Amino acid sequence: MKNPFVTNGYVSPEYFCDREKETAKIVSLLMNENNIALISPRRLGKTDLLRHCFGQSEIKEHYHTFIIDIYATSSVRDFVNVFGKAVLDELRPKGKSVWGTFLNVLASLRSEITFDMNGQPTWGIGLGAITNPSATLDEIFSYLNNAGKPCLIAIDEFQQITKYTDDPNIEAALRTHIQRCSNAHFVFSGSHRHLMGAMFTSPARPFYQSVTLINLPPISVDKYAEFCHKNFELAGKRLDTLVVAELYNRFNGITSYMQKVMNILFSMTGAGEICIPSMIDTAINDLLDFSADTYDALLYQMPEKQRIAFMAIAAEGKAKAISSGDFVRKYRLQSASSVSSAVKGLLEKDFITYDKGIYQVYDQFFQLWLQRNKL
Repeated sequence: MKNPFVTNGYVSPEYFCDREKETAKIVSLLMNENNIALISPRRLGKTDLLRHCFGQSEIKEHYHTFIIDIYATSSVRDFVNVFGKAVLDELRPKGKSVWGTFLNVLASLRSEITFDMNGQPTWGIGLGAITNPSATLDEIFSYLNNAGKPCLIAIDEFQQITKYTDDPNIEAALRTHIQRCSNAHFVFSGSHRHLMGAMFTSPARPFYQSVTLINLPPISVDKYAEFCHKNFELAGKRLDTLVVAELYNRFNGITSYMQKVMNILFSMTGAGEICIPSMIDTAINDLLDFSADTYDALLYQMPEKQRIAFMAIAAEGKAKAISSGDFVRKYRLQSASSVSSAVKGLLEKDFITYDKGIYQVYDQFFQLWLQRNKL
């Protein structure tokens, strides 16, 4: 690759940094028939880690693996649609003898599957075609339980199912399906710590004590520095030892942000040249300029009360007690109740996060753009 600092997903082990202990642990747990809940803030690389684990030879050669991203779903019907598509997309390259088995089981939607000019099946199913999501889900699990190989399924942003309003019993239904599906094991990946924690640690919830919980920490600064130096050296470039330390501190070790900045720094550094700390601000400003129109539009589209509360949280950096009189007066907000209402909407849209009593802007580049242009 021209640039080893990948910013658009998992490519191969050569461009994947560390996670050796986590990989070994997850692979071992899955091969020993455990279900896992993998929890960490977004942008720390959960999905790339799962792709890396599923790419290990002991998994790849003996299992069917599926990664289902349900972040954008809002109903059980959405969930079933995304689930079925992910299964078919993964099976399609493996030949008709493999994907044909899945289509034969999928009686409720078989007439909706289309085929391209090469005879390959395409999901292409509109939500309106899924008239009975429960029946289709039964069929998908029936396939998983009778597939030619054992199956491993990672459901990304699993906490999203708690927001489905069309079926309040979806947690219990999924738990029942999973208990009865002896040929498949699951990784439930999520970024909302309190929602995921409640799902798997509350005795009142269906998934209570059904998984091994793994909290994913940031990659250590030493491991990330080693990864960065190695890739600069392979390209005939040099990297000042202070660059990674400063970058790590600025972004609290969150992989996605560091990778994006390192990608720019790598492209800015010519063969035989050295990347130095003073280049970091230039790289970050380039990234902020790329996204300026997007951030402007997002800010404009927010309802006024949400925009004002959002700007106040951004100005504070790490905001506490946002309904207190001190916070309301400091940022000239309308009232404590209006702040609470606005914050609820911002949390639902993932514009801000809440953890251990602290509110923050979710997208750290958005935060930096606001500080540079609006605050």
